[in-house]
Amino acid sequence: MREECGKIERVEMSIWDCCELLNEYVDESDPDLDEPQIQHLLQTAEAIRKDYPDEDWLHLTALIHDLGKVLLHPAFGELPQWAMVGDTFPVGCAFDESIVDHKYFQENPDNKNPAYNTKYGIYSEGCGLHNVLMSWGHDDYMYLVVNENKSTLPLFGLFIIRYHSFYALHSKYALYSKSKVLIHVEKVKPYYLSLINKYFPAKLKWRCRS
Repeated sequence: MREECGKIERVEMSIWDCCELLNEYVDESDPDLDEPQIQHLLQTAEAIRKDYPDEDWLHLTALIHDLGKVLLHPAFGELPQWAMVGDTFPVGCAFDESIVDHKYFQENPDNKNPAYNTKYGIYSEGCGLHNVLMSWGHDDYMYLVVNENKSTLPLFGLFIIRYHSFYALHSKYALYSKSKVLIHVEKVKPYYLSLINKYFPAKLKWRCRS
Protein backbone atom coordinates (compact mmCIF):
# COMPACT_ATOMS: atom_id res chain seq x y z
CA MET A 1 0.00 0.00 0.00
CA ARG A 2 2.93 2.35 0.68
CA GLU A 3 4.26 1.78 -2.85
CA GLU A 4 0.79 2.21 -4.35
CA CYS A 5 0.29 5.58 -2.65
CA GLY A 6 3.69 6.62 -3.98
CA LYS A 7 2.58 6.18 -7.60
CA ILE A 8 -1.00 7.42 -7.70
CA GLU A 9 -2.20 10.64 -9.29
CA ARG A 10 -2.46 13.94 -7.43
CA VAL A 11 -5.35 16.25 -6.65
CA GLU A 12 -5.10 19.84 -5.37
CA MET A 13 -6.84 20.84 -2.15
CA SER A 14 -6.16 23.27 0.68
CA ILE A 15 -5.36 22.19 4.23
CA TRP A 16 -8.58 23.65 5.60
CA ASP A 17 -10.69 22.00 2.88
CA CYS A 18 -9.17 18.69 3.95
CA CYS A 19 -10.07 19.41 7.59
CA GLU A 20 -13.67 20.01 6.56
CA LEU A 21 -13.69 16.89 4.40
CA LEU A 22 -12.80 14.83 7.46
CA ASN A 23 -15.79 16.28 9.28
CA GLU A 24 -17.77 13.38 7.79
CA TYR A 25 -15.78 10.79 9.73
CA VAL A 26 -15.50 9.40 13.22
CA ASP A 27 -12.44 7.24 13.89
CA GLU A 28 -13.78 3.76 14.75
CA SER A 29 -10.51 2.85 16.48
CA ASP A 30 -10.98 5.62 19.04
CA PRO A 31 -13.42 4.66 21.82
CA ASP A 32 -12.96 7.98 23.62
CA LEU A 33 -14.39 10.33 21.03
CA ASP A 34 -17.55 10.09 18.95
CA GLU A 35 -17.27 13.57 17.46
CA PRO A 36 -16.21 14.30 13.85
CA GLN A 37 -12.51 14.45 13.16
CA ILE A 38 -12.37 18.24 12.84
CA GLN A 39 -13.21 18.50 16.54
CA HIS A 40 -10.40 16.10 17.40
CA LEU A 41 -7.97 18.15 15.29
CA LEU A 42 -8.99 21.44 16.88
CA GLN A 43 -9.11 20.08 20.44
CA THR A 44 -5.57 18.80 20.04
CA ALA A 45 -4.34 22.04 18.48
CA GLU A 46 -6.03 24.25 21.07
CA ALA A 47 -4.66 22.18 23.98
CA ILE A 48 -1.13 22.61 22.66
CA ARG A 49 -1.73 26.28 21.88
CA LYS A 50 -2.72 26.81 25.52
CA ASP A 51 0.42 25.13 26.89
CA TYR A 52 2.87 26.42 24.25
CA PRO A 53 1.44 29.77 23.07
CA ASP A 54 4.60 30.89 21.26
CA GLU A 55 5.16 27.75 19.17
CA ASP A 56 2.79 28.39 16.28
CA TRP A 57 4.33 25.63 14.13
CA LEU A 58 3.35 23.16 16.87
CA HIS A 59 -0.25 24.42 16.84
CA LEU A 60 -0.41 23.81 13.10
CA THR A 61 1.27 20.42 13.37
CA ALA A 62 -1.43 19.40 15.85
CA LEU A 63 -4.16 20.62 13.53
CA ILE A 64 -2.94 18.59 10.54
CA HIS A 65 -1.54 15.50 12.30
CA ASP A 66 -4.52 13.29 11.36
CA LEU A 67 -5.30 14.64 7.88
CA GLY A 68 -3.93 11.42 6.37
CA LYS A 69 -7.30 9.93 7.29
CA VAL A 70 -8.57 11.60 4.13
CA LEU A 71 -7.75 8.24 2.49
CA LEU A 72 -10.99 6.99 4.06
CA HIS A 73 -12.94 9.30 1.76
CA PRO A 74 -14.38 7.90 -1.51
CA ALA A 75 -12.56 10.59 -3.49
CA PHE A 76 -9.27 9.25 -2.13
CA GLY A 77 -9.93 5.54 -2.57
CA GLU A 78 -12.17 4.83 0.44
CA LEU A 79 -9.61 2.65 2.17
CA PRO A 80 -10.98 0.66 5.13
CA GLN A 81 -10.45 2.11 8.58
CA TRP A 82 -8.61 -0.96 9.81
CA ALA A 83 -5.90 -0.26 7.21
CA MET A 84 -5.44 3.43 8.03
CA VAL A 85 -6.13 4.15 11.72
CA GLY A 86 -4.96 2.80 15.07
CA ASP A 87 -1.42 2.53 16.38
CA THR A 88 1.64 2.03 14.20
CA PHE A 89 4.67 -0.11 15.01
CA PRO A 90 8.00 -1.26 13.55
CA VAL A 91 7.94 -4.18 11.13
CA GLY A 92 10.88 -6.43 10.32
CA CYS A 93 11.53 -7.26 13.98
CA ALA A 94 9.67 -8.89 16.87
CA PHE A 95 6.27 -7.38 17.66
CA ASP A 96 6.55 -5.66 21.02
CA GLU A 97 4.04 -6.61 23.69
CA SER A 98 3.12 -2.94 24.15
CA ILE A 99 1.37 -2.92 20.75
CA VAL A 100 -2.42 -2.81 21.11
CA ASP A 101 -4.00 -6.27 20.62
CA HIS A 102 -0.56 -7.85 20.55
CA LYS A 103 -2.10 -11.33 20.87
CA TYR A 104 -3.33 -11.21 17.26
CA PHE A 105 0.25 -11.19 15.97
CA GLN A 106 0.38 -14.90 16.79
CA GLU A 107 -1.26 -15.51 13.40
CA ASN A 108 1.13 -13.24 11.52
CA PRO A 109 3.68 -15.20 9.41
CA ASP A 110 6.43 -12.73 10.42
CA ASN A 111 5.98 -13.87 14.00
CA LYS A 112 7.37 -17.28 13.03
CA ASN A 113 10.03 -16.08 10.61
CA PRO A 114 13.52 -16.15 12.22
CA ALA A 115 14.59 -13.24 10.01
CA TYR A 116 11.95 -11.00 11.59
CA ASN A 117 10.99 -12.35 15.02
CA THR A 118 14.09 -11.41 17.02
CA LYS A 119 14.53 -8.21 19.04
CA TYR A 120 16.37 -6.38 16.26
CA GLY A 121 15.24 -8.47 13.27
CA ILE A 122 16.53 -6.90 10.04
CA TYR A 123 17.97 -3.91 11.92
CA SER A 124 21.09 -3.25 13.96
CA GLU A 125 21.10 -1.79 17.45
CA GLY A 126 21.13 2.01 17.37
CA CYS A 127 20.37 2.24 13.63
CA GLY A 128 18.02 5.20 14.16
CA LEU A 129 14.26 5.45 13.81
CA HIS A 130 14.54 6.96 10.33
CA ASN A 131 15.96 3.61 9.17
CA VAL A 132 13.09 1.59 10.65
CA LEU A 133 10.14 0.60 8.45
CA MET A 134 6.85 1.31 10.22
CA SER A 135 3.46 -0.24 9.52
CA TRP A 136 1.61 1.84 6.93
CA GLY A 137 -1.13 4.20 8.05
CA HIS A 138 -2.46 7.74 7.86
CA ASP A 139 0.69 9.03 9.63
CA ASP A 140 3.09 8.11 6.83
CA TYR A 141 0.65 9.28 4.19
CA MET A 142 0.41 12.77 5.67
CA TYR A 143 4.17 12.88 6.16
CA LEU A 144 4.47 12.12 2.44
CA VAL A 145 2.06 14.96 1.55
CA VAL A 146 3.81 17.50 3.79
CA ASN A 147 7.23 16.55 2.42
CA GLU A 148 6.18 16.71 -1.23
CA ASN A 149 4.58 20.11 -0.84
CA LYS A 150 7.75 21.62 0.64
CA SER A 151 6.17 22.85 3.85
CA THR A 152 8.36 25.09 5.99
CA LEU A 153 7.35 23.28 9.18
CA PRO A 154 10.46 22.40 11.21
CA LEU A 155 11.73 18.82 11.21
CA PHE A 156 10.23 18.30 14.68
CA GLY A 157 6.80 18.88 13.14
CA LEU A 158 7.41 16.30 10.42
CA PHE A 159 8.59 13.82 13.06
CA ILE A 160 5.41 14.33 15.06
CA ILE A 161 3.21 13.81 12.01
CA ARG A 162 5.05 10.66 10.97
CA TYR A 163 5.16 8.95 14.36
CA HIS A 164 2.18 10.30 16.31
CA SER A 165 0.44 6.89 16.23
CA PHE A 166 3.58 5.08 17.42
CA TYR A 167 2.11 4.91 20.92
CA ALA A 168 4.89 2.75 22.33
CA LEU A 169 7.25 5.70 21.77
CA HIS A 170 5.37 8.46 23.55
CA SER A 171 2.27 9.88 25.16
CA LYS A 172 0.58 12.71 23.30
CA TYR A 173 -1.97 15.47 23.26
CA ALA A 174 -4.05 13.68 20.64
CA LEU A 175 -4.82 11.03 23.25
CA TYR A 176 -5.32 13.26 26.26
CA SER A 177 -6.97 16.39 24.84
CA LYS A 178 -10.26 14.73 23.87
CA SER A 179 -13.29 16.35 25.42
CA LYS A 180 -17.04 16.63 25.07
CA VAL A 181 -16.55 20.41 25.17
CA LEU A 182 -16.56 21.28 21.48
CA ILE A 183 -14.37 23.91 19.85
CA HIS A 184 -16.19 26.77 18.09
CA VAL A 185 -14.80 26.16 14.61
CA GLU A 186 -15.52 29.58 13.07
CA LYS A 187 -14.01 31.36 16.08
CA VAL A 188 -10.60 29.71 15.78
CA LYS A 189 -10.59 29.25 12.00
CA PRO A 190 -8.92 32.63 11.18
CA TYR A 191 -5.97 31.82 13.44
CA TYR A 192 -5.33 28.44 11.86
CA LEU A 193 -5.81 29.78 8.35
CA SER A 194 -3.05 32.28 9.11
CA LEU A 195 -0.73 29.44 10.14
CA ILE A 196 -1.61 27.42 7.06
CA ASN A 197 -0.73 30.41 4.88
CA LYS A 198 2.54 30.83 6.77
CA TYR A 199 3.80 27.26 6.45
CA PHE A 200 2.08 25.86 3.33
CA PRO A 201 1.18 26.86 -0.22
CA ALA A 202 -2.45 27.84 -0.81
CA LYS A 203 -3.25 24.42 -2.23
CA LEU A 204 -1.41 21.15 -1.70
CA LYS A 205 -1.00 18.25 -4.08
CA TRP A 206 -2.51 15.16 -2.46
CA ARG A 207 -2.03 11.64 -3.75
CA CYS A 208 -5.47 10.38 -4.69
CA ARG A 209 -6.75 6.95 -5.74
CA SER A 210 -9.95 8.17 -7.40
